[in-house]
Amino acid sequence: MKLADLDIIVTSPPAPGWGGQYWILVKLTTACGITGWGECYASSIGPDAMRAVISDVFQRYFEGENPENIERMFRRTYSSGFTQRPDLTVMGAFSGLEIACWDILGKARDRPVWALIGGLMNERVRAYTYLYPLPHHPLPDFWVSPEMAAESALDCIGRGYTGVKFDPAGPYTMRGGHQPAMSDISLSVSFCRAIRAAVGDKADLLFGTHGQFTTAGAIRLGQAIEPYNPLWFEEPIPPDNLLEFQQVANAVRIPVATGERLTTRAEFATLLRTGGAKILQPALGRAGGIWEARKLAALAESFNAEMAPHLYAGPIEWAANIQLACAIPNLLIAETIETPFHDALIKGTIRIEDGFIPAPQAPGLGIDVDEDLARAHPFTGEGLHLQMQDAPCDYANGNVFGGGAPVKQS
Repeated sequence: MKLADLDIIVTSPPAPGWGGQYWILVKLTTACGITGWGECYASSIGPDAMRAVISDVFQRYFEGENPENIERMFRRTYSSGFTQRPDLTVMGAFSGLEIACWDILGKARDRPVWALIGGLMNERVRAYTYLYPLPHHPLPDFWVSPEMAAESALDCIGRGYTGVKFDPAGPYTMRGGHQPAMSDISLSVSFCRAIRAAVGDKADLLFGTHGQFTTAGAIRLGQAIEPYNPLWFEEPIPPDNLLEFQQVANAVRIPVATGERLTTRAEFATLLRTGGAKILQPALGRAGGIWEARKLAALAESFNAEMAPHLYAGPIEWAANIQLACAIPNLLIAETIETPFHDALIKGTIRIEDGFIPAPQAPGLGIDVDEDLARAHPFTGEGLHLQMQDAPCDYANGNVFGGGAPVKQS
């Protein structure tokens, strides 16, 4: 087999837009006619510029290559440009292309990807979801209402979920880490109290932040929510100083989770060596693809660390996450996003059943992509996949912040 053709589709999910402003999908085709799908989780630059990066990486390191040679293509992409260090944009391009190669290999052998990376470890994958507004919940009120969040959590429990994530701790801004406002700490405590009271011991609370705090600010916030026993404290500080995570982990009695913005096992290794995090959250469309994430899972085993694949993208990255999750022994839980568009884009080929995802049995990634649907929803905006706000934290009036991707209107 030889890789012969690349197609890139930038699709924009319709309202409400959960999963980001756009998803960068790649379709590889071999000279013998086998197609594979991947997804690039890259937000440092806009999608037009990202198209050029993906095309360049494909033409330099993938075109004409046997898709079996994953390691060779990784080393060429990682090292050839006199870099040999993690690079979010280049590795985001590589990751989507690499995922597509695994899809091709599975189809060529008529086996799921999990069968090619160690075999089946988990017959089903425990799933979690963000707390999203129910149809009768108004926006932006939902983002600052512990009562509405608790109601949403009960709905999730009713659908079988055993883990719910929420992020009430205020804005993440381009200004770097900040001290949380006292109102943000109080609101975070109120959310934890209300959701814990609603779900009892039927679900874990996953406390999400997005690197918006200084080390000291993260410790203040983390200690305030300790009484509600969250399963994790997610990305409490910015990812540009991995050594500081250790200070948070030592001071807060909640496991630290992180990894959405990290790429390759080189960055994760720093966290493992220092004890900065015991729950790793690679986004496979950014972290280096399926094989790099499989290596990371093996590395994490030696440090008693668990894997919780991250998802704020489309269903192709989700499918890759699930293939990895089925094959590793140190799986904790995997993020999911349930919208009609996510489901329709892969024609319902992967489903959540009572809070768990059965191991896919179809070849490759186990999905059937609706290419026409993807092309029918092009991205026409100017923003990034996730967009930091310019304005600083509001210490006087409080903060209402629903995430970095503005909610789309119907």
